[in-house]
Amino acid sequence: MENSGGITASLQGRYASALFDLASEKGFVTAVESDLDKLGEALKGSPDLAALIRNPKISRDDTAKAMDAVSGVLGLSDLTKNFIGVLAANRRLSALPEIVRAFATIAAAQRGEVTAEVTSAHPLSDDQISQLSQKLKAREGKEVKIKASVDPEILGGLVVRIGSRQIDSSIRTRLNTLANAMKG
Repeated sequence: MENSGGITASLQGRYASALFDLASEKGFVTAVESDLDKLGEALKGSPDLAALIRNPKISRDDTAKAMDAVSGVLGLSDLTKNFIGVLAANRRLSALPEIVRAFATIAAAQRGEVTAEVTSAHPLSDDQISQLSQKLKAREGKEVKIKASVDPEILGGLVVRIGSRQIDSSIRTRLNTLANAMKG
């Protein structure tokens, strides 16, 4: 498997790569990716869960038990549950959000896809997402999976991030540029 050196060089990347290899061997890549998406959403949606994985005062056993219960509630596969148990035993749960992102990047690269994180001031319609996907596919030469989010602070336009590249056509950035140009 070919991964970018940046992903596999990090601790989170090594964990994600090991999980990907194991999931690939067993034919569970899609299931594990779905599990990690659920887990990532749970971490974003629950400040208590996010605090739990970062709290060094909670023992390994208690953290492992709590994460096992969360895994059961989310309906995660045994492979993903075991992986989370390993993270808990090694006190690496704080790296879970980055591991989730690294796994998604590795899986997408294996499928020949790239993920574009698109931020807009208002929710995009399915038609707008489809058009944007086609334009990005033409630009990148690969299938593009779009993860859309809304941030009213950008006022209008889009901010598109693909890997380390960013295309910022937001009104906020344009206004800031104009303000700086007027200052001289």
